Amino acid sequence: MGETLKRKLVVSSTRPPDLENRPTNDTLGWDKDSAKGELAKVIGEMAFIQHRLLAEAKQSLLIVLQGRDASGKDGLVRHVMTGMNPAGVRVVNFKVPAGVERMHDYLWRVHAACPARGEVGVWNRSHYEDILVPRVKNLVSEDVWTRRYRHVRDFEQMLVDEGTTILKFYLHVSHEVQRQRLQKRVDNPESAWKHDPSDLSDRELWPKYSEAYTDVLAQTSRPAVPWFVVPADFKWVRDLAVAKIVLETLRTMNPQLPKPDKSMKGIVVV
Repeated sequence: MGETLKRKLVVSSTRPPDLENRPTNDTLGWDKDSAKGELAKVIGEMAFIQHRLLAEAKQSLLIVLQGRDASGKDGLVRHVMTGMNPAGVRVVNFKVPAGVERMHDYLWRVHAACPARGEVGVWNRSHYEDILVPRVKNLVSEDVWTRRYRHVRDFEQMLVDEGTTILKFYLHVSHEVQRQRLQKRVDNPESAWKHDPSDLSDRELWPKYSEAYTDVLAQTSRPAVPWFVVPADFKWVRDLAVAKIVLETLRTMNPQLPKPDKSMKGIVVV
């Protein structure tokens, strides 16, 4: 099922992603009542393989989460990634560059946050913000954000060559569902703190972000470093789809436990 799902959601390296015709409310043929139990099983196996990945310490996994405001990046991290051993997982939230970050090139801070061998890295937003936002808000010239496609492709290929498997997920949410979630966020005292005025101003730029995301996915999805467009109107679909793809990828990575030291043979602990 994992490979079939990957083929369904992957962005081709030779064809445009056609976001307008990718449904945001697709259930992928799944049933909500059984999805919770299925997710628990998938997370359990993810944790089992992650234990081997940490012990092996020869390869790493980087999970990149991109999406519009309220597409569910935070919720996905809570519901899916927390099943792993936190000793081997590093979650990084990238915000607007500030301080020393602004004194370096835009890839400096993300390179420093890459997972070490044996680790799983989860990026809530990423280096792609440095293409999307400057383009949409006219912060830099077209020449600047256009050449970043090449920078990013080369950067990610270097990580792959050095032993990092990369999964990139675009959480595809509809305009109406985003409205509902943003309103709920504002109305709920437990989540109102998350509201940012830019959420509403960015919503007014919806068409420009659609165009920018379409180009980003088309320019930077490659066989070795693919993008997956995940329908995100239904949280349970979003979580299960990402979990299944992560699990299938971990299976393919197939980390192995180190062989016990021969000197351990015959040891009796008293």
